[in-house]
Amino acid sequence: MKNLKFNSKIVLAQLNPISGDVEYNKNKAIENIKKALEINADMIIFPELFLLGYPIGDILGRYPFVASQCLKALDEIKEYCEKIAVLIGYPEINPNKTGKPYFNSIAYIKDKKILKSIRKSLLPNYQEHNDYRYFEPCEIDIKERIIELNDIKFGVIVCEDGWNDFDFFERNLYKKDPLKELASYIDVAICPASSPSRAKKEQLKHNMMSYVSEKYGIKYIYVNQTGANDELVYDGLSRVYDEKGTLSAMAKAFEEDFFVVNLSEKGKINPLPKGLELTLNSQKAFSLDHNPDLERTYKAIVVAIKDYFSKNGFERAVLGLSGGLDSTVCAVLLCDALGAKNVYGISMPSKLTSKESKNDAQELAQNLGINFLTIPIKDMHQVISDKFENLFDNISNNWCDRYTNSYTQDNIQARSRSMILWGIANEFPKTLPIATSDKSELYMGYATINGDMSGGYAPICDVVKTKLFALARWMNENRSRKNAIPISIINKPPGAELAINPETGRALLAEEALMPYEFLDEVIWRLENYNQSIDSMMKDEFLYEKKNNLDKTKKSEWLNKFFKRLNTALYKWYILPPGPVIDARSINKAEYRQPVISNISYLK
Repeated sequence: MKNLKFNSKIVLAQLNPISGDVEYNKNKAIENIKKALEINADMIIFPELFLLGYPIGDILGRYPFVASQCLKALDEIKEYCEKIAVLIGYPEINPNKTGKPYFNSIAYIKDKKILKSIRKSLLPNYQEHNDYRYFEPCEIDIKERIIELNDIKFGVIVCEDGWNDFDFFERNLYKKDPLKELASYIDVAICPASSPSRAKKEQLKHNMMSYVSEKYGIKYIYVNQTGANDELVYDGLSRVYDEKGTLSAMAKAFEEDFFVVNLSEKGKINPLPKGLELTLNSQKAFSLDHNPDLERTYKAIVVAIKDYFSKNGFERAVLGLSGGLDSTVCAVLLCDALGAKNVYGISMPSKLTSKESKNDAQELAQNLGINFLTIPIKDMHQVISDKFENLFDNISNNWCDRYTNSYTQDNIQARSRSMILWGIANEFPKTLPIATSDKSELYMGYATINGDMSGGYAPICDVVKTKLFALARWMNENRSRKNAIPISIINKPPGAELAINPETGRALLAEEALMPYEFLDEVIWRLENYNQSIDSMMKDEFLYEKKNNLDKTKKSEWLNKFFKRLNTALYKWYILPPGPVIDARSINKAEYRQPVISNISYLK
């Protein structure tokens, strides 16, 4: 290994691009290049596909001229690069007559010239990634990937190119490992990336980068974008590892950072979201201890809300405040992302809404300092019910198989509330109504289309209920305004207050309609992470079983209910508005699609 002590500065430009907005991204790049020149930096590195912005969706397919805009942007950028080396991601047009129309490339600019375009070889086509839809994989050209600066040889790998070590991973997606082929020729690996944040992702990323830098005895520079575009949230956390695999510098989490490093020195190591450092070497297993991931979850959702609103031209949010957990957590997150003055909480009590729920909603709004109104929906509900009854009686003359018991009355309440929220959004500019459904209930279809599922954004759609309880407690302890959430909301058993349970004579609770959330959330986790069937789950012992008496008959009943309701909930997943991906696996449309018309046997 060479002595890497040299007088140089390298800037990791951890930035927040907007997908498809080449002008905005170009200007942001030039601004940061100018800053780098002011401090006499030798090199500045931007994230993968920075000029286009990640995710790309079908932008290149529908608007191919955007790729030409990126080339023009490079021509402008190179004029600022006489005294600095620049690495910046862009979609390179494929000049060949065969293959996909573009390469996912990194332009190497120096002396006002584009000296190289380094093309990505490994193209992910899983979860939220669909690189292979438009990009052609490139052969691993060692010479083209090496750049030399101040007698140091840097090798460029583009995001996924660094995720295929045959010793680190038990199963590999690709037959080649670009870093392995490059490592013996270089002193430092540079990895521009656009890697979204997920549960357990940091643990994998840290251990992998540490492993390969030590394995090959090279330094490793990782530059990630930050911010959020639609459903994907990027945590930043750009970093450097030394040749022993030790983390020697790390940029901020979930923030833009003009991060300066010198490879001859140990740099600043900004903290991870609190708790992640405790689980860097944890094994994959279900846990009801959500604490290690709560700050990351909180920051990811706040950034997601902030960027979704600002990048789309919205400023204000309106949501129904029921006094329940879901709307409460959403209200806090919206308040922290948009500011209290830009959030309106609307209490819309029906005849089933308890006094406690109404009081809890008002107390929460006062504690947060958000705007608040009470609009009873009893009259609205009655008028619609009367209209429906006449309508249904007439229809029954031709269709005589009317349900004895239906959800019509429940849904009238939920949809009346949605109508009020959309009305407010239609009447006041830059205002978006919020869908407050959580992941546990979405899996079970325990949510109303055009009701609580209705809105322009769904902040907690990828957060299970047990984690929401933990997040509420965490926010009470860790926000600057402590204990804003009334403890009565956290202690209250969840329920929509839409129907009466005939067995108890009280408003039906969610766990009475479904199953205990501690059990339900583990079913979801096992399905998403272990891909287990009913049979496999029956053989394994759940955490819930270790704490509670649960006979096999009841367990089988709950599992069958889960999968039956999942099948009938599929079409609702398609209707759900955008919301941030938070979990390791998700039903969010950004990464998962199951045909609504599908008939799977979950028993094997």
